[in-house]
Amino acid sequence: MKTSISDIIRFSWSALIGYPTRTLLMLLAMSIGVASVIMLTALGEGARRYVSNEFSSLGTNLVIVFPGYSETSGLNPMAMVGATPRDLTLDDAQVLTRNSNIRRIAPINIGSINASFQGRSREVAIIGSSAELLNIRHWQLAQGQFLPAADLDRATPVCVLGRKIRDELFAGQTAVGQWIRLGDRRFRVVGIMASEGRSIGVDVQDTIMIPVASAQQLFNTPSLFRILVEVKTRSAIESVKKSTIEILKERHQGKRDVTVVTQDAVLATFDRILGALTYAIGGIAAISLAVAGILIMNVMLVAVSQRTAEIGLLKALGAPQQQIIRMILCEAIMLSALGALIGLVLGELGCFAIRQAFPDLPAYAPLWAVTTAIAVSLLAGFMFSLLPARQAARLDPVLALTGK
Repeated sequence: MKTSISDIIRFSWSALIGYPTRTLLMLLAMSIGVASVIMLTALGEGARRYVSNEFSSLGTNLVIVFPGYSETSGLNPMAMVGATPRDLTLDDAQVLTRNSNIRRIAPINIGSINASFQGRSREVAIIGSSAELLNIRHWQLAQGQFLPAADLDRATPVCVLGRKIRDELFAGQTAVGQWIRLGDRRFRVVGIMASEGRSIGVDVQDTIMIPVASAQQLFNTPSLFRILVEVKTRSAIESVKKSTIEILKERHQGKRDVTVVTQDAVLATFDRILGALTYAIGGIAAISLAVAGILIMNVMLVAVSQRTAEIGLLKALGAPQQQIIRMILCEAIMLSALGALIGLVLGELGCFAIRQAFPDLPAYAPLWAVTTAIAVSLLAGFMFSLLPARQAARLDPVLALTGK
């Protein structure tokens, strides 16, 4: 008895639709497994892309100087909060401009304080910096001008508002040219930011920017939070990093008490961490595919016992063992393929829902995750159906026809 591939497929399909409840359960198990892999890897990959985009928006050819020294390439948590043996000062920042490979620098100071205008007030984040910050971060202004290009140590009472702050404090009134109060000092509004996004952990639209010297006076501190250094060419980044370390070491009595990192180094670290996380959660989700395969095996074993007489008739008509095995395997693979297809659709819909709920998160499943999920589902269907197929092939046709 010879049967074509098309006959085997028709036989397997009729077997699937003949037991709808069993088929739906197996499809559900396989589709959930594939959808889980796609959605979880999309979340991991989305996080990696989000971090990459955030660092890219920070500027190009960037070197970042933190107070405090970390022995490793990572960031010192104590340096992040300013608990260091020696402050990083404006004089330190100005000295760095002597390097011919440096295009511009922007010293940074941050804090929070109460801002008020005509009875309206709220707590706001303050970023103290220089005029160069606008170009380093590639920001845009919606109105007015940015911080004045004055000496770093000149405390000019001017400020630039994020649009959210402008809307809350001025409620539709013209903001540029008005005076607002920050703490116990008055500042004149000279510009409104157009750019969106996050900077140094705060929303740009939810901040007020003032000259760095004014911020030091406002918060009564001579230290800087960090210094952003933009290098002229990418090839000069490492030399600038080394020279920055040596210059500041010389200024600090021969002691290295700053951490200098490049944008690429920080991004590479996050990329490795989030990449490993993506693989890990993808592997965890893939376990559900193995569970689905076990379910297929168990259900197929039950199916073989339910269809004993049918299999016995095929063998009585001359169907060889290999043909019986192919029929059972074809049925399992069709189940796996259909379940993988449904899971792919569900996973992509889930990723779309995530992107709608979190627009800043590019939750797109990587191609390797999609192909691996589909391949593993097909492999699981094949491997776990081998036992039921062999059991069916070994049935005695006479006993099978009697239903035993």
